[in-house]
Amino acid sequence: MWRSAARRSSQIRRLLSSSAPPAGAGAAVPGPCIVHKRGNDILHDPWYNKDTAFPMTERDRLGLRGLLPPRVMSFEQQYERFINSYRSLENNTRGEPDSIVALAKWRILNRLHDRNETLYYRVLIDNIKDFAPIIYTPTVGLVCENYSGLFRRPRGMYFSAKDKGEMMSMIYNWPAEKVDMIVVTDGSRILGLGDLGVQGIGIPIGKLDVYVAAAGINPQKVLPIMLDVGTNNEKLLEDKLYLGLRQPRLEGEEYLAVVDEFMEAVHARWPKAVVQGTAGVALAGLLGAVRAQGRPLQDFTNQKIVVAGAGSAGIGVLNMAKQAMLRMPGIHRTGEGHNQFWVLDKDGLITKDREGLDSAVARFARGHGLDEIPDLHEGASLVEVVKKVKPHVLLGLSGVGGIFNEEVLKAMKESDSPRPAVFAMSNPTTKAECTPDDVFKHVGENAIFASGSPFGNVSLGNGKTGYANQANNMYLFPGIGLGALLSGARHISDGMLQAAAECLASYITDNEIRKGILFPSVSSIRHITAQVGAAVVRAAVSEDLAEGCCDVGPRELASMSELETVDYVARKMWYPIYSPLVSDK
Repeated sequence: MWRSAARRSSQIRRLLSSSAPPAGAGAAVPGPCIVHKRGNDILHDPWYNKDTAFPMTERDRLGLRGLLPPRVMSFEQQYERFINSYRSLENNTRGEPDSIVALAKWRILNRLHDRNETLYYRVLIDNIKDFAPIIYTPTVGLVCENYSGLFRRPRGMYFSAKDKGEMMSMIYNWPAEKVDMIVVTDGSRILGLGDLGVQGIGIPIGKLDVYVAAAGINPQKVLPIMLDVGTNNEKLLEDKLYLGLRQPRLEGEEYLAVVDEFMEAVHARWPKAVVQGTAGVALAGLLGAVRAQGRPLQDFTNQKIVVAGAGSAGIGVLNMAKQAMLRMPGIHRTGEGHNQFWVLDKDGLITKDREGLDSAVARFARGHGLDEIPDLHEGASLVEVVKKVKPHVLLGLSGVGGIFNEEVLKAMKESDSPRPAVFAMSNPTTKAECTPDDVFKHVGENAIFASGSPFGNVSLGNGKTGYANQANNMYLFPGIGLGALLSGARHISDGMLQAAAECLASYITDNEIRKGILFPSVSSIRHITAQVGAAVVRAAVSEDLAEGCCDVGPRELASMSELETVDYVARKMWYPIYSPLVSDK
C-alpha cells in the first residue's frame, strides 16, 4: 500500500514541478484589473499598490506621476530589496532575546503586508520555511499576547456581543464581493495561552496567510473574523490598551445567540464560503508512527496510546483517531467496545469511576473489561500509567510545559514498540511537554519525536540525527480548505479529514520514514497541499458530497483520475503577480 502511494507521490511531484509557476519569474502575465480609484488612493491600497514597480504608462493613466520616485523597479528588484532588509534585521538583532527578535521580524513582514500584498505573498511563498514560524506558530502566540500594543491598522472584521441585531447589515461593510474562506475565533483558547479575548484575531490572520501561501487561495477572497464575546482574563480587562469588550465572557444561550446571528449573516452574503477552525495534523503523525515502527497501517488499530490532556484539543484528536481506526479495511469493531487510549487530565487517569464526566471524554474512559491493564486505577499518575501500559505512543496535548519529565521518558524506553513515539503537541514552545533533546537522551536513539512547535534536530553522534518533526497543522488545513472549496462540498466530513491525513502520511518516502521523519519539508508545502486538496476532493466525490465549483461540476470531478485531480487543484492555486491596472475614473 505504502509503496504504491510513494510511487504516486513521485509522479505527482513531477507533475506539479511542471505546472506550478517557478519562484522568481516565468508565470504568464495576468489580464488587466479594473480599479475604482486613482492617485494616492491606489498607493494606500495594499492590494493594488506596486510601490516603485508602477510602469510609466500606469503612472500616467492612474494619476501617479510625481507621487513616486522616478525610477521604475522590477518585481525581482523589489523582492531582493526586501530580502536584504530582512537579512539586515537578522544581523542587527543577533544576541537579542528570542521574543524581541521574533516580534521584530513579524513587524517588518507586517509592514510589507500593509502596503503591498502581492510582494508580501510572493516573499512568503518563496521563503515559507523561514517565514511560517513568524506569521504563524510559534510567533503568532507572542503577537496575540501583545496585539493591543502592536495594532496599527485593522485587518479582518470584528463582531461583538454589542452588535446583536446589527450583524446582517454589518457583513455588507466588507468590501469584497466574494469571499471563499473565512477563519473565525472567539479568542477563548489561543494556542496554550488561554483566553486572550479580542487579541486572538492574530490567529485567523496568520492562518489565512498560510492558506494563501500554501493553498493558493486568492487573498482578496479570504476573511479573518474575531467574534468578541468578552474575556475572563483579568489582566486584559485591567489593561488600558486592551481593544476588546471590557466584560466577562458570555456563556450558554447568550453566547450561542451571538454565534447563530453571526453565522446567519455570513451565510446570507456568502452561502458557499468555507468557515473553518483547525484540522488536526496529529492523526497523520500517528499513522506515520505506525510506518516508522515497521508495522502495516492496519496495526494502527492495535496501537496503545497514552494521552496527556483531555481538553478540546486532546478529545478532538482522539475522535479523529477513533474514526480512522473504525474505518480501517477489515476492521469489524463497532461502538465503543475497543479502546486503546489511556487518557489523563490534571487529576490523573480517567476511568468510568470518575464522577461528572463530560460525555465527549467518557467515550475514552477506561472500564473494567478484559482489555484493562492490571492494577491501574482511577487517578493513576502519568508515570504509573506509562510504566504499566508500555504504550507505543505518548501523546501530549496538555498545555503543561515539561510534563513529560525524565521519569516519564525513561518509562517510555520500556515501550512494547522498538521505536517508541513521543508527541509533544502543545503550543507555544514554552508549553511543549518535552524537547527532542529530552526524548533522544532518555528514551533512546530509536525514538520518534514530533511536536506542535518548531525545534531543531538533535545530533546523536556517529553521523546520526534525531529528527524533530513539527506536526504543524499547516500541512493539512490549507489542503482541506482548498479541497472543500473546489469540490463544492457543503460540509467537511470525517471521511474527507481522514483522506487528508492518510494522504499526508503517504507523502513521506520509506527511506525518510526509516530515519524517523514523519512530515515533509515545509518548503514543499504547495506540492503537499495540492495532493491533500485532491484527496479531499476525491473523498467528497466518493461520499456524494461534491456539488462542483465554478465551471467544473460533480460529474467532471468524478471522471478525473488521481493525477488529473491533483493537476486540477494545482491549476486553481492563485500566484502573486502584478496585474496591469486600468482605472474607470
